Amino acid sequence: QLQFVESGGGLVQPGGSLRLSCAASGFTLANNDIGWFRQAPGKEREGVSCISRSGGSTNYADSVKGRFTISRDNAKNTVYLQMNSLKPEDTAVYYCAMKGGYGCSGSTTDFSSWGQGTQVTVSS
Repeated sequence: QLQFVESGGGLVQPGGSLRLSCAASGFTLANNDIGWFRQAPGKEREGVSCISRSGGSTNYADSVKGRFTISRDNAKNTVYLQMNSLKPEDTAVYYCAMKGGYGCSGSTTDFSSWGQGTQVTVSS
């Protein structure tokens, strides 16, 4: 059983928008900080954004600041990543994952219970 199910990816033109959803399975999402990561072809998985369990604190990679917004709806056990002004370099498989303890980070080693990923392709 997957801990997270990512959805919402697809093919979009540069400048377009997508909203990714990360639905938790098997645990209460509100008990954990949640991160979004992405992995482009030939690249290591990198942190994109992270949100605290209450949603009161968020972190973003410099490359996505001002364009991406992470949010959560704990009542729906779901975390979202709104992606605007998409660029070709945003093309990647996007994953969500759970962080142990307190405090967001962008390091894959701090996260567990990865989802299967959803493909985002930004191309004309």
